[in-house]
Amino acid sequence: MSHAQSVEAHYTCLGVGAGPANLSLASLLHSTPEVSNLFLDRKEKFGWHDGQQMPGSTLQVSLFKDLVSLTDPTNPYSFLAYLHEHGRIYHFLNAQFADVPRQEFRNYLDWASRRNPNVRFGEEVRAVDFDGERFVVDTDRRRVSADNLVLGVGNRPWVPPQAHGLTGPSQFHVGEFMDRAKDLAGKRVAVIGGGQSGAEAFLDLISRPGSELPRRVSWISRRRNYFPIDDSPFTNDFYMPGHAEYFYRLAPAARERFNADHILTSDGVSESTLREIYQRIYVHRFIEGAEDLVALAPNRNVESVRAAVGGGWTVEVRHNDQRQGTERFEADVIVWATGFRPASTDFLAPITDRLEREGEELRIDQDYAVCWDGPRDRSIFVQNAAKQQRGLADPNLSLNAWRSRKIVDRIRGVRGNEPLESFIDWSAKVGADAGWGA
Repeated sequence: MSHAQSVEAHYTCLGVGAGPANLSLASLLHSTPEVSNLFLDRKEKFGWHDGQQMPGSTLQVSLFKDLVSLTDPTNPYSFLAYLHEHGRIYHFLNAQFADVPRQEFRNYLDWASRRNPNVRFGEEVRAVDFDGERFVVDTDRRRVSADNLVLGVGNRPWVPPQAHGLTGPSQFHVGEFMDRAKDLAGKRVAVIGGGQSGAEAFLDLISRPGSELPRRVSWISRRRNYFPIDDSPFTNDFYMPGHAEYFYRLAPAARERFNADHILTSDGVSESTLREIYQRIYVHRFIEGAEDLVALAPNRNVESVRAAVGGGWTVEVRHNDQRQGTERFEADVIVWATGFRPASTDFLAPITDRLEREGEELRIDQDYAVCWDGPRDRSIFVQNAAKQQRGLADPNLSLNAWRSRKIVDRIRGVRGNEPLESFIDWSAKVGADAGWGA
């Protein structure tokens, strides 16, 4: 990269992306004027899973797991501050929501992005280089520099190889559901994926008025059943700072086993959603007589998808226990509820050979700073892209504020107060009195 172009401005911290992770950091930094900061997002305006804001969908975490409350409860960017500013805090209390409506939380995030002058949309970071003293950042509008970068580029929809080259109006990721899942009356629809997003898509489809109801809705999942999220108290200790630190110190193989064994602590289905689905099926089958509306097919793996003779798609699946032969599902529309993967960081190309990697992730230290060959006081921090190193809590909202606080503290050269440790002793006390003796 040529550095002939003049630098317009310099910042202590420059964030790439303005989703919930970097909005948390921006909100914490807003009251820290000594740390000049700017957050850039290529989208023209804020968005957060806008394509899958199904009516009635809710958060799976507490309202206190907002941008700031768990690390700075007096911060003016809290969810309670949002409700108060809009004059509806009493109404929210009186509504007695069991869980926060996801659209309301999305509107809260949008509010936080708009009231913070350091958050800018419609500007894309194209390239990042390092000139020996600072990071030089080229956007599609200008050149700026920064002492520290924070990557919060979020995730992109992921579909398996079976769908590659086939996606479009009649086969799409659940992230496009609100735009594409229209005019499905009388059609056969297959939802593939057994997590919360698949459950919400399935529930939406079977909840439509009679004139808009599909002819058949199949729900296919690799999981053995449609399992609920484990939201019990001790399980939630996995989503506390102390466990995130413990997980970081584990060997890679142990981390991988943990993430596989405990996926339902983050990616199970809300019990209320499962209950509503079951009740809807009951009504359709036993009260309304629609015996053929629903097909539930867990414990199956999708082997292939191909265009069907006469239109639509043929989905071939194999039962995970009964391996002989394949089953076929015919569908006019396929919804892939198959999750997300970290978005591309191609803009790091000028310095990518200076950054250490661990598998598919950038290797990070205990403060979420990328391990690299540059000065220690010049850091590239990673948000929401280190699940293999930091555990299932990394892409979750639970540790958003805590992770941002660690980054702020590292930039400022201070060490803030940590919350009290879990009741659980995660690490072995080898050679010490572990409290088991008389």
